[in-house]
Amino acid sequence: MGEPLATRDEQLDEILDRLYDEYPDATISLNFTNRLELLIAVMLSAQCTDERVNKETADLFEKYQSPEDYANADVDELDEDLSSITYHRNKAKWIKSSCRTIVEEHDGKVPDTMSELTDLKGVGRKTANVVLQHGHDTVEGIVVDTHVRRLSRRLGLTEEERPKTIESDLMTFVPEEDWQQLTHLFISHGRATCTARSPDCDDCIVEDVCPSSQLDHEIDLASGEPWD
Repeated sequence: MGEPLATRDEQLDEILDRLYDEYPDATISLNFTNRLELLIAVMLSAQCTDERVNKETADLFEKYQSPEDYANADVDELDEDLSSITYHRNKAKWIKSSCRTIVEEHDGKVPDTMSELTDLKGVGRKTANVVLQHGHDTVEGIVVDTHVRRLSRRLGLTEEERPKTIESDLMTFVPEEDWQQLTHLFISHGRATCTARSPDCDDCIVEDVCPSSQLDHEIDLASGEPWD
């Protein structure tokens, strides 16, 4: 059927109810044991799969165990340690710089505010939101990664295009108690069914309320382009 409900609030409630039932254990998939490891893992995850990041950090977190370790590291050696990660050279520089700031300005502790986190080199609002939510139990916003961007547009929840404006728009009607879990639910569904290319609309639990369903519509609202 592929017809959205009358209002965004109704659409959201229906989608979340179904996704909560489908993915009751949805949570962050990056491996970490402390706030520093979380920060590094999220920085590395930009434009890279969590699976690849987890494989790389298994050894990385044994070699570098403190902000000082990263701050004092030879950047070429750190770059080599990250060689399988997308944009590893830039990320090595950002990690070294951020950890130097953490040592010099935050007594070696990962900051716990949005402004202080986003002041770190290579840390944007998405990364800061993840660190706040999973490192400090503070929810200030909605993490908008590639899955959240794609699904929120495909499902008719927003027409915004940039992550920052998508987040701002979603925060106007998504209940605050759902801000954190919405990200995990959308990521889980995006990986399992609503993939960027060739989503499995035949087996989608929200297909009947999806205005982008390939079964009923010609346009992918995520991209604004016709389905292939």
